[in-house]
Amino acid sequence: MRKKLISEFLGTYFLVFAGTGAVVIDSITKNLTHVGVALTFGLVVTALIFTFGHLSGAHFNPAVTIGFFIHGDITKKEALYYIMIQIMAGIAASATLLCLFGNVASLGATLPSGSWSQSFLLEFILTFFLMMVIFGSAVHGKAVKSFAAIAIGATVGLEAMFAGPICGASMNPARSIGPALVSGATQHLWLYIVATILGAGCAALIYKILHEK
Repeated sequence: MRKKLISEFLGTYFLVFAGTGAVVIDSITKNLTHVGVALTFGLVVTALIFTFGHLSGAHFNPAVTIGFFIHGDITKKEALYYIMIQIMAGIAASATLLCLFGNVASLGATLPSGSWSQSFLLEFILTFFLMMVIFGSAVHGKAVKSFAAIAIGATVGLEAMFAGPICGASMNPARSIGPALVSGATQHLWLYIVATILGAGCAALIYKILHEK
């Protein structure tokens, strides 16, 4: 368990550090662009799954952990430890960015550009399909698991690219909690916790139905 938790902390830390760091640096330099930020998220997820997937399962996301728990892949105790360490890592990453750059762009916090209901539905759909890709590429017995990291990273990058300007494309409570708490931009944080967990949970339930014997 110690190795798993260390892996989850390091992976979640670097995911939030690189991803939200790209938002902060683009705000300062105007060089990365939105496409660059989306690619950063997708590429860092890909790299981290290849690095830590064999150690912890490479969740780096409380919603994904809850999805795996509902599907029966991990125990309740493991899920609780994973979620706690992921949130701690997200906060630590945001604190590092605050020390480096100051409170720029709310440290990459996810905030709706339109109505909260629009972003809620988007986050639900994005997380639902991310979780389905994770199950299909990394869990299913017939999956080519050596390519799972590419499939999952591509999904994160794609969803961030088209939905990011509207809802922030969090898909990950830890990715939203860290910047929100450290920057103080907590007004819509509930949305990015509830919608993503519901999306991953529904994906787990539907995946179980699809593969009932």
